Amino acid sequence: MLSIVPFSEKYTTAFKELNVWWITQYFAMEEEDYKALDHPKKNIIDQGGHILVALWDQEPVGVCALIKSYMECYDFELVKMGVSPEAHGKGIGYALGTAIADKARSEGAKSIFLESNTVLEPAINLYKKLGFKEVEAFPSPYARCNIQMELEL
Repeated sequence: MLSIVPFSEKYTTAFKELNVWWITQYFAMEEEDYKALDHPKKNIIDQGGHILVALWDQEPVGVCALIKSYMECYDFELVKMGVSPEAHGKGIGYALGTAIADKARSEGAKSIFLESNTVLEPAINLYKKLGFKEVEAFPSPYARCNIQMELEL
């Protein structure tokens, strides 16, 4: 059974491992990755952000975070969304995406921004299914970024 819960310290390792897995499958870890993944409470939660964890039978199988956007025209940025390869195809990414958008709405957000790479075709399709649209925004702090998207809430 799937449940989505707020981050707590006990999910720190899962948050890092689920993200390191997908990042290193396709890209190299970057400075911004280490900052968020090594210290999620300090660099996400304590900065006004949120992390949600997807549990399947009480085991963490997916994660997703919202950080306060560095761009004035967006309230939050969706970051560090990852789902265990064993859990693909169960709707976990969609459930996380929906829950994170609901969290942003509950914080009064009007829009969410994200950066990704088109090689991650299933992720891009998921974002479109969630209602994200491609935009050209600002230079990215990530070398791997080649697509930016926004969701109007």
